[in-house]
Amino acid sequence: MKRARIVYNPSSGREAIQRDLLKIMKVYERAGYETSVYETTPKAFSARDEAKRAAQAGFDLIVAAGGDGTVNEVVNGISPLKKRPLMAVIPSGTTNDYARALKIPRDDLVEAAKVINKHETLKMDIGEITSGNSRLNYFMNIGALGTLSELTYEVPSMLKTLYGYLAYITKGAELITRIQSVPVRITYDEGKFEGQVSLILLALTNSVGGFEKIVPDAKLDDGKFSLLIVEKSNIAQLFNLITKALNNGSHIKDKLITYIKTSKVKVEPLSNDKMKVNLDGEFGGVAPMTFKNLQRHIEFIAVTSRMKPGSRTRAQTADEVMAKKAEEEFKTASKEIKKKVGVDK
Repeated sequence: MKRARIVYNPSSGREAIQRDLLKIMKVYERAGYETSVYETTPKAFSARDEAKRAAQAGFDLIVAAGGDGTVNEVVNGISPLKKRPLMAVIPSGTTNDYARALKIPRDDLVEAAKVINKHETLKMDIGEITSGNSRLNYFMNIGALGTLSELTYEVPSMLKTLYGYLAYITKGAELITRIQSVPVRITYDEGKFEGQVSLILLALTNSVGGFEKIVPDAKLDDGKFSLLIVEKSNIAQLFNLITKALNNGSHIKDKLITYIKTSKVKVEPLSNDKMKVNLDGEFGGVAPMTFKNLQRHIEFIAVTSRMKPGSRTRAQTADEVMAKKAEEEFKTASKEIKKKVGVDK
């Protein structure tokens, strides 16, 4: 029997995950997985370390149950490994951007678990961050730099749990009054940008802060970031851009916006001002940094049949998933037989 490990954050969202945990376990048990759980602790990188341990112990499926921060930690736990297990997401956080991109139900945690029965998966692009010769981190959805990018990680966890979106709106109103532009050099596949910017956004999906029109044409597995650069803007201009982004996505044609597709991005501040980096809603360090797209790096359970045409290069059908599974099982069995009969190859 295959094994699944649920890594869950007990304080994510409104703490709903604990109420449904036994039902969620039963879903995976019935799907053929011997299932166990791990409750994250206040210790730093608790989810990341457990995900890495479980992957190295040979678990076939790792389920990230929590908000985008929990998913990010699990992704960071398994991304450096050569052999990476299948991943699933149970969205019990506040915004659940990644679940939205994967078309996972976000209003019923048990139904989110049942997506495994659809036998649909998608290999997703993952972002890798380095500084100099050192690898720093990974992210699966959004990398952002600039004052506005500080919004999500400046909202205390307790406020996120109690007030959800209201906490973000309150903090956003405070931040927008102190937007600062920073002089930067941004190097990407086909060129370079140099100038004053208010915000830099690197997106791997089209779901940003609960909205799907900020990077409307993002693909999930094409090996490209959607790079959006907002040049120096005043409050009125920012409000105008936000309105366009939320209404119809026409902001990407605005003269203050540079919008391109690229597999690699290097961001270098040209002043002594610190440029903080937001990775999937959490503080991710300070630039300069280099961002690299790892194409189709982790396979996720997803509802690919509900995805819009063009949102991925090619989705696997249920038949293809089963065929791949049968092929892998045949290869494993063949190796075991050859060992027993003393045949090396």
